[in-house]
Amino acid sequence: MLAALSIFAIVCYLLASGLLARPLFGGGTTTLARLALGIATAAVLAHATGLLAMHGGALDLHFFAALSLVACMVSALTLLVNLTRPVATLGVIVFPLSALLLWVDSFLAPSTAPVSMDWHIKLHVTVALLAFGVLSIAAAMAILLAIQERALRHRHLGPWLSALPPLTLTESLLFRLIGAGFVLLSLTLLTGILFVDNLFGQHLMHKTVLSIIAWLVFGALLYGRWRHGWRGRSAVNLTLIGMGVLVLAFFGSKFVLEVILHRVVD
Repeated sequence: MLAALSIFAIVCYLLASGLLARPLFGGGTTTLARLALGIATAAVLAHATGLLAMHGGALDLHFFAALSLVACMVSALTLLVNLTRPVATLGVIVFPLSALLLWVDSFLAPSTAPVSMDWHIKLHVTVALLAFGVLSIAAAMAILLAIQERALRHRHLGPWLSALPPLTLTESLLFRLIGAGFVLLSLTLLTGILFVDNLFGQHLMHKTVLSIIAWLVFGALLYGRWRHGWRGRSAVNLTLIGMGVLVLAFFGSKFVLEVILHRVVD
């Protein structure tokens, strides 16, 4: 049953991303995009159902389970963003990655069990995952923005470029997402201070420091946008730098311990 759910979700993710990619090659319609988003919705529902069943309805934060959970959340947030902004092209980046991470978690990763957590730790973790998810979409938007700006600068015009959202819409949405992610990241640090014992202890030191660095990068970007009108390449570079630091904060030590050293940690 779990394997069937995972396979169904993976196929739907890939089918949706393929349909969304068609306009980039000169084909596709608005109806096709809606169909793709509907298929992606089925993929997210199957993915979420599979995660709940696979991990007993609890938060499993071991490396591969956490990656699959984040992928499901980012895909769901991509669908929510598309309710108000026509940026379905994001799915071409997000949905295949979700399919890959779900496949690894379902069929390749070692079996793990969720660790019991108090409600306040669950709150902290949930806010942290939301922050990571929103800023992940911002990073994907930054990649789209960089592609658009490079194509326009070098006059590499084609049907794929017209299929992307307008440059001003991409940039506006990028900063909206960064603003929302910055607020959530601030709440993550605040709930960590309030709820996590010994936040600067040895086990959490690198995560805390890297999260603060990422918070400073995104804060500096928002301030630069407000005060100096930062945009374009500066915005893209700082967004990707901040996201890279956040990836190290969330998954760096887990990768080393669980994948390289083969030690399953809580």
